[in-house]
Amino acid sequence: MTMGDETPIASLVLPVLLRPILSQLERRDVAASQTLRAALSKAEQAHPGLSYDLVMGIIRKGELNVNLNEAILRLQGSVTEVDLIEYRLNRTEDAFQELNKKSAALKRILSRIPDEITDRKTFLETIKEIASAIKKLLDAVNEVVGFIPGSSGKQAVEQRKKEFVKFSKKFSTTLKEYFKEGQANAVFVSALYLIHQTNQIMITVKNKCE
Repeated sequence: MTMGDETPIASLVLPVLLRPILSQLERRDVAASQTLRAALSKAEQAHPGLSYDLVMGIIRKGELNVNLNEAILRLQGSVTEVDLIEYRLNRTEDAFQELNKKSAALKRILSRIPDEITDRKTFLETIKEIASAIKKLLDAVNEVVGFIPGSSGKQAVEQRKKEFVKFSKKFSTTLKEYFKEGQANAVFVSALYLIHQTNQIMITVKNKCE
């Protein structure tokens, strides 16, 4: 498996679906919420995709008709920064804070796709916003590269950027196919890949700079 080819939804179930639920639980029982949060994070780290398997098991057991790709994509827009802490940079320099803003902005726009995809005029405008947000994110990554110490660190971020560009092009191709064939789920999956790649950029920058 090459870098970036992981199934995107498996990495998003914990931060986008489960952590917000635990945040709500925290209002009633702080200790229970924190214990569950720590246990799930530890289990997910040891066995990537476990959270996804857990949720899919519940969906199957309950015989629920849920498109998890669509649900996770939609939920991405309402997740708080607290639940996405591993994808947020702590460095205070403008370049790092700008990258925080641009990555969050792209993910918010992508999260609107399920609600807007059936309205062709609105969706075409959203596609333009996504293209602009992708360019702004790449510009922000370029600004941050200068702060990364050592050639290996810079190369790691550049590799992540290449992967992001690759999946951006795949997203564009998927959109063209959607307008011919109408397969909305393929667009949801492609958008989740873009979110996953955005998160991978943030994790790599964080690891190399903090």
